[in-house]
Amino acid sequence: MDVFLPWRQPSWRVGRRRMRLPADFRWLLAAFVLLYVLNEANGQKKGSPRDLTCTTNNLQVWDCTWKAPVGTGHGTIYKVCIEDRLRSCHQIEKANIKIPALSPGDHEITINSLHDFESSLSTFILNEKNVSLIPDTPEILNLSADFSTSTLHLEWTDKGSGLPHHSHVVWEIKVMRKDSMELVELVTYNTTLNGRDVVHRWSWASDMPLECAAHHVSIRCYIDSPHFSGPKEWSNWSPVKSISWTPDSQTKVFPQDNVILVGSDITFCCLSQEKVLVAQIGSKNCPLIHLDGENVAIKIHNISVSEDSGTNVIFTTEESIYGTVIFAGYPPDVPQKLNCETHDLEKIVCSWNPGRPTALVGPRSTNYILFESFSGKYVTFKNAEVPTNESYLVSFEMIPNQEIYNFTLNAHNPLGQSESTIVVNITEKVFPHPPTSFRVKDINSKAVTLFWRLSGNFAKINLLCQIKINKANSKQELRNVTIKGLKNSSYRVAVDKLNPYTVYTFRIRCSSETYWKWSKWSSEKQHLTTEAIPSKGPDTWREWSSDGKNLIIYWKPLSINEANGKILSYNVSCSSDEETQSLSEIPDPQHKAEIRLDKNDYIISVVAKNSVGSSPPSKIASMEIPNDGLRVEQVVGMGRRILLSWHPDPNMTCDYVIKWCNSSRSEPCLMDWKKVPFNSTEAIIESDQFRPGIRYRFFLYGCRNQGYQLLRSIVGYIEELAPIVAPNFTVEDTSADSILVKWEDIPVEELRGFLRGYLFYFEKGERDTSKVRGLESGRSDIKVKNITDISQKTLRIADLQGKTSYHLVLRAYTDGGLGPEKSMFVVTKENSVGLIIAILIPVAVAVIIGVVTSILCYRKREWETVLLRHWK
Repeated sequence: MDVFLPWRQPSWRVGRRRMRLPADFRWLLAAFVLLYVLNEANGQKKGSPRDLTCTTNNLQVWDCTWKAPVGTGHGTIYKVCIEDRLRSCHQIEKANIKIPALSPGDHEITINSLHDFESSLSTFILNEKNVSLIPDTPEILNLSADFSTSTLHLEWTDKGSGLPHHSHVVWEIKVMRKDSMELVELVTYNTTLNGRDVVHRWSWASDMPLECAAHHVSIRCYIDSPHFSGPKEWSNWSPVKSISWTPDSQTKVFPQDNVILVGSDITFCCLSQEKVLVAQIGSKNCPLIHLDGENVAIKIHNISVSEDSGTNVIFTTEESIYGTVIFAGYPPDVPQKLNCETHDLEKIVCSWNPGRPTALVGPRSTNYILFESFSGKYVTFKNAEVPTNESYLVSFEMIPNQEIYNFTLNAHNPLGQSESTIVVNITEKVFPHPPTSFRVKDINSKAVTLFWRLSGNFAKINLLCQIKINKANSKQELRNVTIKGLKNSSYRVAVDKLNPYTVYTFRIRCSSETYWKWSKWSSEKQHLTTEAIPSKGPDTWREWSSDGKNLIIYWKPLSINEANGKILSYNVSCSSDEETQSLSEIPDPQHKAEIRLDKNDYIISVVAKNSVGSSPPSKIASMEIPNDGLRVEQVVGMGRRILLSWHPDPNMTCDYVIKWCNSSRSEPCLMDWKKVPFNSTEAIIESDQFRPGIRYRFFLYGCRNQGYQLLRSIVGYIEELAPIVAPNFTVEDTSADSILVKWEDIPVEELRGFLRGYLFYFEKGERDTSKVRGLESGRSDIKVKNITDISQKTLRIADLQGKTSYHLVLRAYTDGGLGPEKSMFVVTKENSVGLIIAILIPVAVAVIIGVVTSILCYRKREWETVLLRHWK
């Protein structure tokens, strides 16, 4: 504080001139001043009020104190004057005064200390900026503990009625533990004053069970008033409040049977009079934390999921073992895939997937409550919490005349809760039970009635039912039908457009007309429809016997859809302009009849009969119109089919017939036939009886004026293969420079394709020492002749050497490949001219040598004669 002690030297003036005093008077004046100075010096030794300090706890009253002058004691009176709008003075006996808060700005305060007729005066300048705001020490109203949750509950009042409104207050709360007052937690808590005494509450969850050690709490506060410009300070700490556990003789380890979240940290403690030697969780040892006395604790970090029976925590002393069980799991997951539907419009079944397992079982498992908000009703579901991916189900009785339901499914366990909601119009969520008592009854050969029973009260809706119809070798058929719903009743529906004498398998399922889900299928019911008259006559053909005297009638059995029942027999008759001849009935399964006829024209009729009646007759003419000059054509198919085509013939008034057979079979040749419309120009012939490498004969007949004329004769293969044998060949003639070879045809059965030619190989070589290798490799010493004229059956090989062995090989080939080889060795004859030359050359050489020798001998004798003469 600024203290001002002004002192002025006296001065007398008259006008503007200083008075001149006599010398004696000046001496007296000097003595008076000296006495005054001495008195002032003595006053300074005793001192004056100093160090003015002001505080406030409510912003309305300032509490000011100062230090008293030295040497003052009992009986000192202070006169305090405050320069405000109105000057006010106060006379007090203590060095302390409480004054109303002053207006903003500087204010002069004088304090005059009066004691033993002596006085000392101090002047101070006081401003709000120099006043400290220090709240009163707060008081804790109550401190309680919830030992089951290890939570402290604190209550105190802010005494806001004596403080300005809207001031912000910061509370500092410190929590201490153990007898040593070890600081555990220091937190701040913010409030706002509202002009009333408000009780505040604060809770704190301890990381250590409260039973483990004494806990202590103290608070202080700080008022942050926006309209106060002076310094602000914390209040003093409140008196400490304490909570401690009163031990019993039963429980020694805390917490007991606690349920916590996986991954949490948790502290266990043991209250013991003995020294604890070791602590374990499961099989793992834990370091000990020493508390008051022999009490100890352990801290577990990031605890893992417990088994169903929990995790054991054990403390061991020399004399005893103490322990508890901890259950670590998860809060319930949000119920997933919540769905509500009805099977019978009497009960609603809600299902859901619980999601992640909580790992908590028994009394700690998840409980579910299904609440319907419109009716206010609910049902509960107790979960056994067995690890499974299956859905949970709960039933809810439907409310009369209520269609819209607003369900909330709440899941809760000791670690938390979750919920899922769904709003449904239950008439649109119908999932009926499977139909029962399913049976079939005939209406006629093409229609039946289906009967079934469906449990449930469907009187207010229509049902959509689906019928599954299966029959052998046919595509499955589904038919939908809408019927009026009934209450716990039987239903029936007619099914038409069926085939007579056909085994059908029926099944049925139902849903609501708006369709949510189909029910499961009913059981299967097989049913054979009744017979009907055959819908058409058999497919017929005829062939004349090889001697031309009998006509052989062939017919194919009717298909199931054509027979309309079990065919019992066939009636074959022939008619001409003169008469009609009927044969005796031919029982099924015989599909052939032979009639002795002359060369007149007859119409052959074949009728199939079952238990209901006879089919329309199938008719065919016996007459065959000649067609001379036909040539045999060749064709090769693909796969198991052959494509035949022909030019349109306007003379054909009926249909075309293509028959085929194995060409190696004797006459009459018939394997199968096929009829095509008269306006067709091609047909694909396919049969499971076709085999690769087998030659088949195909005959195309055209129908004209009720007679058949052969139009084309074709031989072919569905696939050509290589011959399986080589042609037999022989050597017809040999000479010194040529060989004539002749071979035979390969039988059709062994040819396995159309013959395209022969390959003839030859090379020099002896038997057992030579072998034609790499016939297709183009070796220069192997000669090859390709014979493409398949009518050629001989071959002369020229330009050979006489009396030389040759290796000959012959192979046939088709478009399917080369056949095997057949070979032989042939030696050419000796060349006669060469032999003569071979004889004459040595003779001529011998003659020439003789002549030369004779000449030489003759000349030698003559020379010797000349020498003798000369010597002589």
